[in-house]
Amino acid sequence: MAKVHHCRDYQEMSREAAARVIAATAAKSDSLLCAPTGNSPAGLYQELIRETGRKPDLFGSLRIVKLDEWLGVPASDAASCEHFLRSRLLEPLAITAQRYISFDSETGDPSKECARISAELKRQGPIDLCILGLGKNGHIGLIEPGRALKTHCHVAQLSEETLRHAMMSSREPKPAYGMTLGIGDILRARKIVLLVTGQGKERVIANFLEATVTTDLPATFLWLHPDVEVFLDDSSG
Repeated sequence: MAKVHHCRDYQEMSREAAARVIAATAAKSDSLLCAPTGNSPAGLYQELIRETGRKPDLFGSLRIVKLDEWLGVPASDAASCEHFLRSRLLEPLAITAQRYISFDSETGDPSKECARISAELKRQGPIDLCILGLGKNGHIGLIEPGRALKTHCHVAQLSEETLRHAMMSSREPKPAYGMTLGIGDILRARKIVLLVTGQGKERVIANFLEATVTTDLPATFLWLHPDVEVFLDDSSG
């Protein structure tokens, strides 16, 4: 069952969510953190970087798994999830390659790449803390609304709504597919933190808060998890 926190603004949301990451790391230094991209977690990552100024060794054993990636977008492209995480989280926190599980966005065999990520999660997991943002169509990661949701890491066909994401706004051609962890991978995490911020999400937020689980709104599956904290940025509506 999700616990919902109303935050005055984006800064408070980011601070509160960062406190959960810091607590998880303090309790288990080699925690496996699932990291998303985009505006929702950007402030959280800034808070973690600030914390390293006070406690330089805090994240010395932290492990990261990337939540998702645009298929076919090179890692060097500023629109890629890889570029976002490297510049805003991995390099500032000195996360080494040995402590990072990442998709190869330019793989010639996406299904095989997803199987590799699944094997790594099985070997190194489960995820200790999964950070998520809420998409305008109710997606989490690149798990899109549909008749059914896939349990494990998979190739996802991207919706038009998802392709209007700010990371893709100026990129042409836009990818048709992405790779993402599955809903089962997420629900096996020991703890989940959902960040809800951004304009144009009023309808999806209202539907999510009804706590009715439906594949039309993938984020509602989080209501099935025993330890979910939702942080709502009340200033963004």
